[in-house]
Amino acid sequence: MTDAVAPVRAVHRFPVRVYYEDTDSGGIVYYANYLKFAERARTELMRAAGCANSDMVNEMGRSFAVRRCEVDYLRPARLDDLLVVETRILDLGGATVDAEQVVTRDGTELVRIRVRLACITEAGRPARLPAAVRTAFERYNQSQEQV
Repeated sequence: MTDAVAPVRAVHRFPVRVYYEDTDSGGIVYYANYLKFAERARTELMRAAGCANSDMVNEMGRSFAVRRCEVDYLRPARLDDLLVVETRILDLGGATVDAEQVVTRDGTELVRIRVRLACITEAGRPARLPAAVRTAFERYNQSQEQV
């Protein structure tokens, strides 16, 4: 009898430098800007996986809308910090994508974000994930790991 080996699933890492425009008057990253960092990271994950957001919109007539977002702010980031946004896909539904994104600085967790994306048509109606989009996300899908 052989032991099943769990597939290795990728974690997408996206570096972000904190600029003056990202901070409040005290030099600390303004809380809403973490959502911008996370959005950029998801966009680059799709591009790295071979299915850019622009392809989804222009060729498939689909896009994503944030359905739900939970954010835990653990520690502040400051002006000129180099951050990394790590993105893992937790679940792929028929028309949804659940992701976890962790913002770190030197390996220390600063912010943890859980987001559910809904695939929608140009008219804003729910739509199934296109096959190319599903395939792109599969590389980062953590739900398929076996324990």
